[in-house]
Amino acid sequence: MLKKTNPQKKNLLVLALLSAGLGHVHAQQDQVKGAVQNERGEFLPGVSVKAIQVNGGQSVTTSTNSQGLFHFQNLVERGGYQFVFSAVGFQADTLSGFVIEARKPLSLSVKLQQSSVKLDEVVIGYGRVSRKDVTSSISTIKAEDANVGVFTSPAQMLQGKVAGLTISTNNSNPNATPSISLRGASTLRSGEAMEPYYVIDGVPGASLALIAPDDIASIDVLRDASATAIYGSKAANGVIIVTTKRGKSGQTNISYNGYLAIDKVAKHYEMMNAAQYRSYVKDNGFSMEPTDDLGADTDWQREVERIGVSNNHNISILGGTEKTQYSISLNTIKNNGVIKGTDMGRQIARAFLQTKALNDRLTASFNINASITKQNDVLALDQGLSVYDGMYYYLPVSPVKKADGSWFEKPDRSQYANPVSLIEENTNFSKTKVLQAHAKLGYEILPGLKYNIDLSLQNRQFNNAQYNSMFSMAARGQNGKSIRAAVEDERKVMEMNLNNEKTFAGQHKVSALAGYSWEENNNNDGFQLTTSDYYNDDLSYYNPGMANVVDLLGFGNYYLSTLRMISVYGRINYAYNSKYLFQATVRRDGSSAFGTNNRWATFPSVSAAWRLSEESFIREMGIFDDLKLRAGYGVSGNSLGFDAFTAQSVQGASSKFFDYVNAQGLISPLRTLQVLRNSNPDLKWETTSMINLGLDFGFVNNRLTGSLELYKKKTNDLIYDYQVSQSKYIFPILTANVGEIENRGIELTLNAKAIDKEQFKWNTGLVLSHNSNKVVSIANQQFTQDYIELSDLGGAGQSNFFQQRLTPGAPIGQFYTWEWAGYNDNGVSVFYARDEKTGERTGETTITPQKKDQTVTGSPQPKLTLGWNNSLSYKSFSLTGMFQGTFGQKILNATRARHSNVVGNAGQKNLLASVLETERMTDINAHYLSDRYLENGSFLRLAYVTLAYNLPVKNIPVKNLKVYATMNNVFVLTKYKGIDPEVGLGGLTPGIDNRQTYPRTRTFMFGLNFNL
Repeated sequence: MLKKTNPQKKNLLVLALLSAGLGHVHAQQDQVKGAVQNERGEFLPGVSVKAIQVNGGQSVTTSTNSQGLFHFQNLVERGGYQFVFSAVGFQADTLSGFVIEARKPLSLSVKLQQSSVKLDEVVIGYGRVSRKDVTSSISTIKAEDANVGVFTSPAQMLQGKVAGLTISTNNSNPNATPSISLRGASTLRSGEAMEPYYVIDGVPGASLALIAPDDIASIDVLRDASATAIYGSKAANGVIIVTTKRGKSGQTNISYNGYLAIDKVAKHYEMMNAAQYRSYVKDNGFSMEPTDDLGADTDWQREVERIGVSNNHNISILGGTEKTQYSISLNTIKNNGVIKGTDMGRQIARAFLQTKALNDRLTASFNINASITKQNDVLALDQGLSVYDGMYYYLPVSPVKKADGSWFEKPDRSQYANPVSLIEENTNFSKTKVLQAHAKLGYEILPGLKYNIDLSLQNRQFNNAQYNSMFSMAARGQNGKSIRAAVEDERKVMEMNLNNEKTFAGQHKVSALAGYSWEENNNNDGFQLTTSDYYNDDLSYYNPGMANVVDLLGFGNYYLSTLRMISVYGRINYAYNSKYLFQATVRRDGSSAFGTNNRWATFPSVSAAWRLSEESFIREMGIFDDLKLRAGYGVSGNSLGFDAFTAQSVQGASSKFFDYVNAQGLISPLRTLQVLRNSNPDLKWETTSMINLGLDFGFVNNRLTGSLELYKKKTNDLIYDYQVSQSKYIFPILTANVGEIENRGIELTLNAKAIDKEQFKWNTGLVLSHNSNKVVSIANQQFTQDYIELSDLGGAGQSNFFQQRLTPGAPIGQFYTWEWAGYNDNGVSVFYARDEKTGERTGETTITPQKKDQTVTGSPQPKLTLGWNNSLSYKSFSLTGMFQGTFGQKILNATRARHSNVVGNAGQKNLLASVLETERMTDINAHYLSDRYLENGSFLRLAYVTLAYNLPVKNIPVKNLKVYATMNNVFVLTKYKGIDPEVGLGGLTPGIDNRQTYPRTRTFMFGLNFNL
């Protein structure tokens, strides 16, 4: 007979006659059997049922079969038990207070309530698993926990949220994209090759321009190779999986999210005003040309700046029935930059439909997404033809315009252009259209066995139009110049897989995945037309047929590149009693991007986890609510950033012409052909192997949770362009596999419910990460070199001097500069001289330092990266904010050096006002790049703070009405003397601040959200 020690009646029916209806025949007597239903009385398959012995003994887990039935055997007799029921999309239920007696079976029936919030699931690539069953390093950020701001890229929502993920937004240009790296740089190539791989709603490689931040439900970051290896050759830098909001059955929700934002420049360079400059020139014996000083006092920074006003509006409709769900959204954003002539506008439309048929065994979905992005930007060229440079160097004693209304300019002065005229006389407009269609079909062949096929097509069209007027300093003497370019990219992907999930004997849960992938990219299919010598500027770039000159070398570098990739992949997961977890994956990729001898590669991974909190000896300690030990190893590759010609021999047109005489004696100019690239049939994949150890933990009823990660990441066969002998090769450069990079690190994530009262709550989260980056080698037997020089920043007297080196044993971006030794008796900066052979100091100094005098002076790699998130709520009010910071890195402030040239700029260009105190006016070397301009880049920033209020609504059809105010870039604590210390940390040349700097802004946002 069943005895109740603490009966609960909620959702419990003890049915004495249910055993006959269960229909199971077992050699051994069932001790517990039952059924699980939803609220409508429909039986639920796949529900996890755990029997937990209340005295600290073992727990046993089973799951309901396809008819929603379950049973237990071999439970401890006279042992007290509670039963926990859980399923994806339903609220967990616990039934307690029962003792099992021999030959007295228990029959149970329970109804689960549908969950109003999603259970803690993780996207692992081609599937989902419960957080407790994860064996790899994966971080999940829900939309409600993401950053708040004027964001044009979903990546900005993650800054300071994920340990090991470094997102650097070193300016506020609305057309800029953030620099992103995960667990350190692992390639010598730039751009796409250095960033994580994106998967959006199951579509690999989808464009981020198709997603508005308001449409995102969650973002999963796959951090270690055991998690990313399922994506094979694209996953060396990690994988970011974006899941958008979808409709739910039984409800229709119309929502609006919108904001108005105001941007102001947070910090200016303090340049000399007119009075200071005149005194500086006069007091130090310098002189100006009389035509420069027209009695003006112009603040050129203010002349090119404005208050940036931005707005964003998002309307979505989500809903559905039991069988069919849908979602539609429309988003529009206009972001006006604080520099005149810079703005970005984007419209995004998304539609999704999913339905079930054939007794719910067939699931079909289709979504179509489109975006149009329009961008205006200003000139940011070298040789002084940059608004971001001219706004600092142009003389304050000169006016914007002359008395006759023409621009005040000095065409004969080197690298000197009126920044206002650079904005007004030049146009740079781009329009990008992206269209994506995605269809998915899933069919349950047998219970637990499902076949899926995905088809996606993405088309991107990019148009650029530039015009330099007759008065433009960028096209002097050309009577107007126009450039029109159009290029199209197309991406087709087909994925199909079989997924099987089974539970055996109530304790052994096995899932297996086997799949095939085909992908084709047709990129860079375009052309360009460059024309000049117009009759006037009235038509701008709209009618190039009015030009008198066509540039025969101005057709652009557009060559259709077709790449194909074929892949097969598989994964197996095993869980014993939700305690011992194992996962193994393998993917084999073939790509046409590589040499004919190395087009295929295999990327395996294996990981395991031990849920220590399920062991009785841990539970008896009474300390841990959750404790899991993880270990994983995997290999992934990097095939991103290549075109079809990387490993091929390429011949093309040169810039030279010759006179061709035909049979009739007519002469016509023809272009010569030349070799542009050597072939390398042995070019192969860069491969990244990573070992990861992790510990997940929870205390105090899981009010304090977190994880600790240790990893070692090693990348082999680095791809780089090397100089080769033309006695063996036709072209002097060969793209080859040479080199190795290593990253080691430790990451800590902590989340705490510090205060959890009914009316007042405080949640706080901390992420800390340390990564040690090292270039192991850049040479082999065929390609030998001691270092690779990078960052030729120029400057008077410094041509062909590089400020960074790639050197074995050192981190990427290591600074290699002169060492400042003070001043000589004439007030001129001197630098330590070094022996050319040994590299050691000679004990002497010099005013004319050479390359031999450069040495290691610092690293741009941070020693610690921090994110601290806080959320407080009191009744209907909430306050959220996030601190972020990096510590221990150096920044080369080349901008400050440039504007400290007290002798070279005297009477020619403006200077920092601070040079009146920091520089000696006799110092002809004041601007030389040395460790004098290598500054501490550590900073701590209050990235944003948001105050929100949920308004009470009565007698109106509005739900969840919320208003909020947000301030971004509230303050920053730093010793860095530049505009902002968050200088790009990605690429091969991190930590360089060199003139082309868009001002960092402080943003004030006012927003409104509501549902209908």
